[in-house]
Amino acid sequence: MNKSAHAIGNPFPVIDDCMVVGGIPITRLAERVGQTPFYAYSRSKVAAQVELLRRVIPADIKLHYAIKANPFPMLVRHVAELVDGLDVASSREINLALDTGTTAHDISFAGPGKRDAELRQAIAAGILINAESSNETRRIHAIAQQLGICARVALRINPAFDLKAAGMKMGGGPKQFGIDQEEIAGVLNDLRQRDDWLAFEGFQLFPGSQNLNADNIIDAQNAALDVVAALAEAAPGPVRCFNLGGGFGVPYFPGDRELDVVRVGEAMHRLTEKAKAVLGELEIVLELGRYLVASAGLYVTRITDRKISRGEIFHIVDGGMHHHLAASGNLGQIVRRNYPVLCGNRVNGVSREVATIVGPLCTPLDLLADKMEIATADVGDLVVILQSGAYGLSASPVGFLSQPSALEVLVD
Repeated sequence: MNKSAHAIGNPFPVIDDCMVVGGIPITRLAERVGQTPFYAYSRSKVAAQVELLRRVIPADIKLHYAIKANPFPMLVRHVAELVDGLDVASSREINLALDTGTTAHDISFAGPGKRDAELRQAIAAGILINAESSNETRRIHAIAQQLGICARVALRINPAFDLKAAGMKMGGGPKQFGIDQEEIAGVLNDLRQRDDWLAFEGFQLFPGSQNLNADNIIDAQNAALDVVAALAEAAPGPVRCFNLGGGFGVPYFPGDRELDVVRVGEAMHRLTEKAKAVLGELEIVLELGRYLVASAGLYVTRITDRKISRGEIFHIVDGGMHHHLAASGNLGQIVRRNYPVLCGNRVNGVSREVATIVGPLCTPLDLLADKMEIATADVGDLVVILQSGAYGLSASPVGFLSQPSALEVLVD
C-alpha cells in the first residue's frame, strides 16, 4: 500500500461497493442534491457521538456545542436538541443559537474582538459573555448601563500552562485569548466596583484544541480547576459556572489514534467531585465542536478529468481547496498529510491505483489527495473526503477564483 494510504476506516456502510449515507447510496444522494460538490452531515452519527460522551462523562456536566465548528443551520438545530447549550463567537452565531430555541441562559459568547453591537445584542438577550480583557469588561459595563440591563459575565483566563500536544494552542504564553492568569485578581477587583451592572458568574479556560492524548487533556482540566479554585476567593461572588473548554481531538491522518474518552470521562468524575468540594455547587461546562460533528460529515466531489503526467495519475475534480481548505493543507502553511479519501461509488474496488486528486483552481495548492491509493476511478466517479463535518465550508475561501459554492445537506 502507498505510504499515503489511510488506516482510518470508512464509518459509513457499503453496499455493492457503493457508500451508503443516511440510507441512500452516494450516487443517488448526489442525484438528489442536484450537483457536486456538496457536504453531507449525518444526524445519526452526531447523535451517536453525543451518546458516547453522555455515557462516559458525569451526568451533571453540561455539554455545549461550539457553533464555530460548523454553523450550517440545519445541523446546529439538530445538535442543539442533543446538548445542553451552545457557544457562539459572532452576531450571526448568536442569531443561529437563539433560533434553535436554546434559552439565553445556556448560550455563552466568546472571542477576543467582540464589537459593541455584538455586546449589546448579547446583553439584551441575556447571554453569558466570556470577557477576554479588562477593557472588554469596562465596555460591557458601559453598554449595560446604557441599556439598563445587568450583563452576565464570566472571565476567560489565559492560563500559565498550555495544553500539551494540542493541534492549536490557545493558552500559555502571550495570547490574544483571555486575560493572563496573573492579571485576573485585578480584573476581579475591578468587577467588584462595577457589580451594579455586571453579574459575575464564573470562569472559562480553553487552553487548546485537537488533542488526541487523554493524559494531556486530564492534566489540563485538573490544572484549570486548580487555577479557578485559587481565584475563587478573590471573586466578587460565588463561582456559579466553570467552563473548562474542550480540546477533544479527532483522527484525520495515518498514525492518528482515537482519543480515549472513557479514560477522560473517568477522570472527569473525579474532577467534578473535587470541584464541588472546593467551590460548592456550580455548573461545569464541557465545550466541544469538532469532536461532536467532524466524523459525521463528508465532502463529495466528482471527477471531471483523468490524466497521466509523466507517469503519474491525476484525477481533476469539480471541488477543491475553496470548499475544503483543511484537506488541502491550509494554503501550504502546514506539513500536508492526506485526509481519509476514497472513491464513493467504488469503495473497495478490486483494481487499485495510486493517484493524486486535485481541484479546478489555477494553483498547485489545490490538492485534495497526494499520491494516495484508491480504487481505480474515471470521469464521473465520486471522490469522498471523510472526517469533514467540522471546519469545512465555513472555514474555506469560498470566493477564491469565483468558483461555484458547495451545497450542504443533512441526512439521516
